Amino acid sequence: MRKPSLDDLNIFIVAANQRSLTAAAASLKMTIATVSRRISALEATLGVELLYRSTKGLTLTPHGESYYRECEELVLALDQRILDLDQTLHSLSGPLKIMAPVNLGSGPLDAFWRHFIHRYPEISLTIELDNNVADIRGQQADIALRSGPQKDDTLIQKYLGYIEIILVASPTMMHPLPSKIDELEACPSVAAKMFSDWHLTHREGSQYTCRKSHFHISNDMSIVLNLTQSGAGVSLMPTSMVANSLQTGELIRVLPEWQGLNREIFLVWPYRRSLSARAKLFRSELIEFLSHQSWFHSAD
Repeated sequence: MRKPSLDDLNIFIVAANQRSLTAAAASLKMTIATVSRRISALEATLGVELLYRSTKGLTLTPHGESYYRECEELVLALDQRILDLDQTLHSLSGPLKIMAPVNLGSGPLDAFWRHFIHRYPEISLTIELDNNVADIRGQQADIALRSGPQKDDTLIQKYLGYIEIILVASPTMMHPLPSKIDELEACPSVAAKMFSDWHLTHREGSQYTCRKSHFHISNDMSIVLNLTQSGAGVSLMPTSMVANSLQTGELIRVLPEWQGLNREIFLVWPYRRSLSARAKLFRSELIEFLSHQSWFHSAD
């Protein structure tokens, strides 16, 4: 036996409440003939008559009364859930949870967060920064910034562009700056754990891997930046973190013809989840912001 559809159940509930095919059709934005046909189809599926039709309107049969009591609360609750979900997805007022790497979300994107909350004060942000790639679904996040393509094929991944990785040092560093790549080994260095092996590429295409023993190492790039600014050594860092220091002269670029592997940036979200209007807005605003940053090379 064919199961009754939720749409047909909803039409029956509305018709029973309105006690009129005409009123039910107006409420459902359907024709009277369609409402009548759908109720008849539901009766045929169930094998019982649910409504008496007369010139005075509709009344429930005994079977219809029993069926109405069983279904009304469930159908109306489902309708409310669908309405709530629609409002959640399409409203520009409400929560938005974002995940991002620490050294990108804090520092390079500081101006973006300020811009976003001032322009959209009705959006309540939850921003979780973590260099470990936590599951976006398990964390119930709406959207996430990720460094590099993700192996999870259940995620939609939008490539935004890349950040160059360059060698920098303080002009106050006591040790002479290297003028050739093979002098880098003897130079004191500061490294982030994620960039401890320095794979470098020359602008003309040659490559060099520097697996040296770094004098200072930290799992936090802000610490690496601080130590490098103090003159502790050369470091290999994303331009997103050193752009301001290069502009002020607090840092200078070392061996500018060499650079590390580009850091590709993606926005990701679950494949089977619809992006809310707030997440779509965040996506477009972030893309626009990044397109104006000197340290970012946009995909477009």
